[in-house]
Amino acid sequence: MTDEPAPAGTPAGTEPAETAPGRFATAGIVPAGTAAGGPSPVPPGTGWPDDPATAATPVAADPAAVRNLAATAGTLAELVARQSVCRACPRLVGWREQVALVKRRSFAAERYWGRPIPGWGAEQPGVLIVGLAPAAHGGNRTGRIFTGDRSGDVLFGSLWRCGLAAQPASVAAGDGQRLLGTRMVAAVRCAPPENKPSVAERDACAPWLAAELGQVRASLRVIVCLGHFAWQAIWPQLAVAGFRLPRPRTAFGHGAEALLGPAAGSGGSGEVLLMGCYHPSQQNTFTGRVTDDMLDAVFQRARQQAGR
Repeated sequence: MTDEPAPAGTPAGTEPAETAPGRFATAGIVPAGTAAGGPSPVPPGTGWPDDPATAATPVAADPAAVRNLAATAGTLAELVARQSVCRACPRLVGWREQVALVKRRSFAAERYWGRPIPGWGAEQPGVLIVGLAPAAHGGNRTGRIFTGDRSGDVLFGSLWRCGLAAQPASVAAGDGQRLLGTRMVAAVRCAPPENKPSVAERDACAPWLAAELGQVRASLRVIVCLGHFAWQAIWPQLAVAGFRLPRPRTAFGHGAEALLGPAAGSGGSGEVLLMGCYHPSQQNTFTGRVTDDMLDAVFQRARQQAGR
């Protein structure tokens, strides 16, 4: 993800969505599909394959609403639906939707997803893969994390060889690809200009990550962070999700590992292995900083640790 060059002409951003009247107004939340929610290239509930949301899914219009909606999602399905319609970060909303309208020439005939990319994969995963953010013409186009860009081609090839994906390639939502005992999420759910989310945008998105960690905590045995950004972003959310963290914090590196136990009073059980892995970006794979063998070693280790 985010290994492709961003189109020129990054917009300065759009105004935050207005709040709708009624029960969502004071919380900065609006129902999806309303004028207050703002237009989206793919309105929720209109038939896009694997779209988790409907026109009734509430939309977070600011960071406070993200915290509220993430904390009150009763199920994983409800959580990912809310993730997929978020409009809390004006700069990211403006960028992702401009890219979806202008498009890359090679994808001019395709419709772009143009919304946040929700978590995807097994509902009770043993392995969780955490990336940075969607690529402008990858996940932002296809609606699925690490799908439709060169990073994803390399990543899914490795997952397939290691028995964690059903097919060697992930092309688009609805293509039959499945993750096997594995789930993927992004630290930031929207494609950022120049592939660089701000600290404020990372923090605004963080409750989605913490809530998803909490939802899959019972089955989780391994977390693989692709790149330094994902590694840095997940540590605070691990604490929120009830993990006991080692001190001092383990430094990021390819093959870095940290064993996480349940925090006192969290109600969790079992240990989780946190692993670092170089991001399979085009730059890293072209320069040989990360190779197929290096990725395979990480995911074979992850699969073994997860007992698959």
